[in-house]
Parts: sequence; C-alpha cells; structure tokens
Amino acid sequence: MSAEAADREAATSSRPCTPPQTCWFEFLLEESLLEKHLRKPCPDPAPVQLIVQFLEQASKPSVNEQNQVQPPPDNKRNRILKLLALKVAAHLKWDLDILEKRCVPFVSLSLSVPVLNMLLNELLCISKVPPGTKHVDMDLATLPPTTAMAILLYNRWAIRTIVQSSFPVKQAKPGPPQLSVMNQMQQEKELTENILKVLKEQASDSILVLEAALKLDKDLYVHTMRTLDLLAMEPGMVNGETESSTAGLKIRTEEMQCQIGSLSLHCTIDERRLAGYCQACDVLVPSSDTSQQLTPYSQVHICLRSGNYQDVVKIFIEDNLTFSLPVQFRQSVLRELFQKAQQGNEALDEICFKVCACNTVRDILEGRTISVQFNQLFLRPNKEKIDFLLEVCSRSINLEKASDSLKGNMAAFLKNVCLGLEDLQYVFMISSHELFITLLKDEERKLLVDQMRKRSPRVNLCIKPVTSFYDIPASASVNIGQLEHQLILSVDPWRIRQILIELHGMTSERQFWTVSNKWEVPSVYSGVILGIKDNLTRDLVYILLAKGLHCSTVKDFSHAKQLFAACLELVTEFSPKLRQVMLNEMLLLDIHTHEAGTGQSGERPPSDLISRVRGYLEMRLPDIPLRQVIAEECVAFMLNWRENEYLTLQVPAFLLQSNPYVKLGQLLAATCKELPGPKESRRTAKDLWEVVVQICSVSSQHKRGNDGRVSLIKQRESTLGIMYRSELLSFIKKLREPLVLTIILSLFVKLHNVREDIVNDITAEHISIWPSSIPNLQSVDFEAVAITVKELVRYALSISPNNHSWLIIQADIYFATNQYSAALHYYLQAGAVCSDFFNKAVPPDVYTDQVIKRMIKCCSLLNCHTQVAILCQFLREIDYKTAFKSLQEQNSHDAMDSYYDYIWDVTILEYLTYLHHKRGETDKRQIAIKAIGQTELNASNPEEVLQLAAQRRKKKFLQAMAKLYF
Repeated sequence: MSAEAADREAATSSRPCTPPQTCWFEFLLEESLLEKHLRKPCPDPAPVQLIVQFLEQASKPSVNEQNQVQPPPDNKRNRILKLLALKVAAHLKWDLDILEKRCVPFVSLSLSVPVLNMLLNELLCISKVPPGTKHVDMDLATLPPTTAMAILLYNRWAIRTIVQSSFPVKQAKPGPPQLSVMNQMQQEKELTENILKVLKEQASDSILVLEAALKLDKDLYVHTMRTLDLLAMEPGMVNGETESSTAGLKIRTEEMQCQIGSLSLHCTIDERRLAGYCQACDVLVPSSDTSQQLTPYSQVHICLRSGNYQDVVKIFIEDNLTFSLPVQFRQSVLRELFQKAQQGNEALDEICFKVCACNTVRDILEGRTISVQFNQLFLRPNKEKIDFLLEVCSRSINLEKASDSLKGNMAAFLKNVCLGLEDLQYVFMISSHELFITLLKDEERKLLVDQMRKRSPRVNLCIKPVTSFYDIPASASVNIGQLEHQLILSVDPWRIRQILIELHGMTSERQFWTVSNKWEVPSVYSGVILGIKDNLTRDLVYILLAKGLHCSTVKDFSHAKQLFAACLELVTEFSPKLRQVMLNEMLLLDIHTHEAGTGQSGERPPSDLISRVRGYLEMRLPDIPLRQVIAEECVAFMLNWRENEYLTLQVPAFLLQSNPYVKLGQLLAATCKELPGPKESRRTAKDLWEVVVQICSVSSQHKRGNDGRVSLIKQRESTLGIMYRSELLSFIKKLREPLVLTIILSLFVKLHNVREDIVNDITAEHISIWPSSIPNLQSVDFEAVAITVKELVRYALSISPNNHSWLIIQADIYFATNQYSAALHYYLQAGAVCSDFFNKAVPPDVYTDQVIKRMIKCCSLLNCHTQVAILCQFLREIDYKTAFKSLQEQNSHDAMDSYYDYIWDVTILEYLTYLHHKRGETDKRQIAIKAIGQTELNASNPEEVLQLAAQRRKKKFLQAMAKLYF
C-alpha cells in the first residue's frame, strides 16, 4: 500500500460513522425490532416515514407469468406489512395532528391523503367493520368499543380532509424536471382528487356519525400495539381478550365529546386558536351576554358597524399603551375608513387623519418609520390636527414607566414634525407643549427654536395664498436626507420647488433629479431637459414631468394635472420646445381623464378636446420631440368616438405619409363606412388587408428614424405605413369601439383561415369583405397570426364580455385547438347573452348550422352521446344518421334517460323505444314511451303548437347544458 493510500484509509476510518438507516424489510425478519426502533429518541426512518414504506410495499402490484399487472396479492407478507403500519400509528396514539403534520413541531414528514385513506381503511378492516356498510346505518352504542372508535376516527379524518382541501395550497419551489417524479406526482394528485370526491359525497353521513358520537355515554377504546398483536394471533391464543373487553387505550367520554377522537391521553386544545375563533364569531354574531367583557377587537367592530368612529379613535389611543391590537389589524381598519371616505363620505376625512395619527404614534413607539399616508395627510397642517397629534402623543406614553429608547423615539418624532412645519405658530404650539418640554433638554429645545426662527418671515404659507409658481420663498432645513425623503413623497409642485431650492442652497454638486430611480422621463424628452444649463431649473422640470407621468400611469389624474400645469408655467418662459412638449402631454392626460371618467358611461368628449386632438395630428412644428404613444392615443380616440368623417375625408394628406397610425386609422374608419356598400367598392378593405399582411410577413422591412418613430415603405402605387406586429397589437388594445374591433378581429380571423394546413376555420362577422387568398403564403408568420387572434379575442371580451360574435370566435378557437369543454362553454355563452339566458329563441345567425355541428362534435368527443342526439334536432334538417349512431353508443358519460324530456322529434323517440326494447332495458323504454305520449308532440297538432313544444324543450335543454358547462 502506498503512503497516500494509507493516509486516505486512516482519514476515512477516523471519520465518525452515521448509523445506517434501518430498511423496511428488516422489520419483517425480526418481530421485536419495531418496538425497539420506535423507542429510540430520533428513530431513522421516522415513524410517519415507516408507515409510508410499509403501505407502499404492501400495495405494490404484482406481475403474472403472462407479464400482466395484477392487484397486490393478499398474502402473509402484505398482511404483516399492513399490520406493522397500524402498529406504528398506534404508537403515535392515532394522533391526526402528527399523521397530517398540522402545527406539530419537529415533524418533517406527513402522510398524504391516499396513504391515510389506506391506513384508516385497514384500521376499519381489522376492527371488524363490515366492508360496504354505511357507517351512518351502524348503531355506535351497540358496537364493540374499538370498532366504534375506528369508525369515529375515520369520519373525523374525512371531515378534516374536506375542510383542509378548501384551503389554498402553498406551491413548492420547482426542482429540475424529472419525468418519473412528475408522473408519480400527477398520479397521486388524481388519486387524491378521487378520494376527496368520495369523501365529499359522504360528508353529510360523516357529520351524522360524529353527531351521534356526542350522544354516547360510555368510554371507548382504540387499538394499541398490543391489541393489534393479539388480533393478529390465532383466535384460540387471544386468552379471552376481545374487542368488546377493555383492551386498548381508553378514551374517556368527556375527551371523546370534546374533540371527537383526539386520541391522546390528554385532550390537547390550541388555546390561542380557540380564542381567535371566539373573537371572530363575536364579531359576526355579538354575544347577548352583557356580563361578558368585550375584547378590543369586538369593541372596534361594533363601533364600525354602528358608525361610532370617534370611539374607534379612543380605543386606538388606549391601545397605544397596552399594544393589544396587532398593527396589521389597525392598518386594515384605516384602509376600510379610507375606502369609505373615497366613496364620497367626506365626514370621514377627519377620522382618517385621527386614526392614521394614532397608528403613526404606535409605529414611532415601536421603532418603525413614519408611513407615507401620514405624510400625505399632514401635508397641509392646521391647529386642530396639531392639537390632536399632541393629545395622542401625550396619552400614548407613560413618562414614569417608559424606557429611555421609547422616550427617545417620541422626542425624535416631535422634532421631525417641527422641522417639517412652515408656520412658526404651529412650531411654537409643539415646542411649548408640556410633553415636548419634558422629553427634550433645554439646549435641544433652544437650538431647534433658533433654527425655526431663522426661516424667511416674508410669507406664511399656511395663511397667505400663493399666486404664482415663482412667488414661493425658500427656507432653511436640517439635513439633505430628510429633504430628499420629502422630495420623493411630495406631489405638490409648490412644495417640490421649495425643497429643491433648499437642497441647492446646501450643495451645488448634486443632481437631484437622480434621487429616485422611479423618476423616469421618455428618452425623446430627456436630451432636451438635461440640456438646460441652470441646475435648479433642470432638476425641477425633470422631477415635475416624471412625477406627473407617474401620477397619470396610476390614474391619479388630479395631481398629474397640477404637476403638468406647474411644469408648463415654468418652461413657457424659456423654452418654446418644452412648452409644446408639455401641451402635448397635457392633451394625452385629458384624453386619459375622459376615457377613465365620463367616457366609460358613453358620454362624448367635449368639442374642444376633439379639436385639440385634431390640432395635434395636424401639427407641423420642426424639431419638437414627439412620443409615438400620443399619436396612437389620438388616433384611437378618434376611432373610439366615431370621428370617421375626419379620418376618411378631412385628415391632411401629409399626415397619411408621415404617421402610420393615422394611415391605419383612416383605413379602419373607411372600411367601417363602406360595410353597407357593395363588395366592389371595398377598396379600402383590400388596402387594410395588404397593410396587415405586410406587418405579419416575416420579410417585412422596418425603418426607424433617429427619433424612434416608424417610417414608411412604398408598396405598389399606394404608400402604406408599416409597423411591428407588437406595435399594431398595442395600438389595437387602445380601441373600444365595437365595430372597429369587429373589423380587426374579422381581418385576423380571415388571415388565420387562409393558411394551407388549416383544419377547422374560425368564423367571424364581415369575413367576406377580405381577399380569399395571399400570393405568397410562405412570407406570412401564421404562428404569430394565431397568437394575435387569441390575444385580440381576449382583449375584445374584456371590453364587451357579452358580444355574441366575439364569444363565437373564442369558442371556434377552442374548438380548433381540441379544447371541447371550453368550446361548449363559449358556444353556450354566446347563445345565452342574446336570448336572455335562453328564455327567448337564440337568433339563427348566432346558432348557425356550422355552430350546431361543432357543438355536436364537442359533445361526441366528450362522450355525451345523448346531448349529441338532442343537438341534431337543432339543425335546419335533422341529422337522423348522427343522432341514431350516437344513441347506439353505450359508453355515454351523460345521464341518458334523464334527457328524454328534451327531445321533441317523435322519430328519435321512436328509435329510442326500439333500441331499449332490443337491449331489454324495460325501464328506459317506458321513459321513452312516456315522452312520446305527451299530447303536445302529437303530429296532428297545429304547427304553432309543435313549434312551441320544440322551443320549450330547446330552452330547458340549453339551460341545463349551461349549468353543466358554465
């Protein structure tokens, strides 16, 4: 042996060895090994893991000589493995909390639903519960104690499992994909779903069993490892110990009634959880016991329900001393009050501030930062707000018992409030207050007051109104960090300017437009803005514009308008270019404001807004930085409000050459106008088709100028705008006008259908106006077209969920992609929205023969053959061949005879009578005969009566289908 090898061996032998894990088959070989293993402090494998291993091995299928998979054999080996699993569960005292791993520390493994189901069924079997017998039919009082206890344990687990399945499941982090593991997980998921389905069907019986258990007046017993061993012996070796005796673990009546089978020697109750349930119930149904003391939770909820908001404030102030209410609960109360205030209850504004102030003081006392909400509510302080804030601070701290850190937190908060105030009288209100004098030393108070007195006395901002953006005076401040924080939070343009003046007075080296990475200005503007020579002006313009754009994005239009107006006033004096930029942005803001406000109810925009949109589109100012999105929004605005006359006849020619969105808008508007006309006049539809085909072509060339705008490509004799597919899709998603969206959908559906390998066409309105072929099919990216169709339908339905033609398109897409249940859902929804949920007849142009045939195929592929036969009656000419063939199928997944009342065609009913007679199905034959015998189906009836009978059955059938697939 070499020296290196010897060293390696010595090193290996010197390492501490981990004891090898005991294998499951070793417990088969040595009977006493299990008890020894379970007595270990940290057995490996753990008890729960052993149960899994034993049952997994006992349930393994076998393979016979013909290589066929057989169920697990009922042999001695498998019986012993099942017994071992039961003994481990008995060692755990049948504690479901441990077996299911619910709030149990140090338990890293739990039994899945299929494994626990198998384990408890084995317990039922060994406890002599007759297989196939309903537990609810068994008298627990007359059963042996261990049998009754096994039944209670199973039904208690069933109810727990049903409840647990209703909770959201936390998804585990995905590991590397392994096919075998994924298959196993999928199998277990399907098995779990099947078991849950059975448990839910039996839930009412399980509840009755548990309720019956509460009436028992005798002690029960549950199997232990010893009693399980006794049951496994021959009957003559049991020494007289049977299930009816007192063998096993005794479960007292009180314990069983308290927890219905907690199955431990001590009844374990989670007191905190129980207290939480009591509080939750008390909130929903207040206790009638007046002697019972209400909890702070209950007091708050009673005040909220009764509208007694002042008492909520009092409770919150008192809680600042006791800290009994969680911060999250206090914040949720504030959110609820904010929502009510935003719904128009202006009286709650004062309450919102008071509750927010209470929460802020609580945050300060616990060392948390001041919330943004408090800073916003305190932007314009007054005497009442400061008086209340001082009251809350005084009542929230016990100066005799408070720690130094708590006092320090409160003192720092009051100092910061002073430093943020502009009005000296408010500063002196705080600095002369008893709490302030107590918390701050004389030197600290004098220094702070001196700092505040040095502020400019020219204007008192809280009293004198500001007349001009430039009239605001600057003031000193304490540190740059605090001012930068205020700068980030503020959306008041006047306050923003004042902060910047103070910051620039402290340092000339910083660029304060970089303070927040959330401040973003479009690249087409940033070059002009950052070229401003004066540092203060540059920072101010950049921040006002960035904050205004952000407010517009989050639909805070009022603040956005204030910020843009201030920026416009600022740039008007030195930059015509930036002045036009701000006018353009204010136009876009006004468009968004109208669309989000009165425009949603269909109110037309004011005429001056339409004129400004036209003015923007016709603007020809050189060197003005333009954002493409403004052009998109302006064209979409004109289309949405049906300004087709302007787009088709009045738009200047140069715009069609320079702006692709205007060109696209003109083609869409003209196509909408030409729809009623003859097919020969639809030249613009052909032009629109060619533009979209070119956009969706793989070989399309896209040119862009230095300003980022899309340029043009000449095609044949007409100059057509060209853009990327994503740009086209982005533009379409700004449209809301139904006819325009229908035209676009129709075009893309037709383009989708012209591909050579298409199997199932998608239908759409006005599809005949488009060309029927493309000269060069290979140039079109049909995959992108298919994706676009799906996205457009999804967007259109988000705008108008009850548009039946769009619903048919969505159904056709699902049909073409073999998603038949989803397809039926949308076919039925399309019929429902245009027939008052089938109470009226579905228009024939909605349920065309093609739609009915596709519904028939969906039902056929879903093995719902009776539904197929009924739908065959909906065709203009009844398809008897398909109907008869479907009725011959015997693997139908629908309840065949329950649908006979929906059949109105006597020929089909007669065929059903013959079919059931041929099969010897007497009961079903009688149902079919009864359906034929209805007087309203008599062939001698007038046509109106027959039509009414058919319509009534159509209605009931379609409503039943809707309940099935919705």
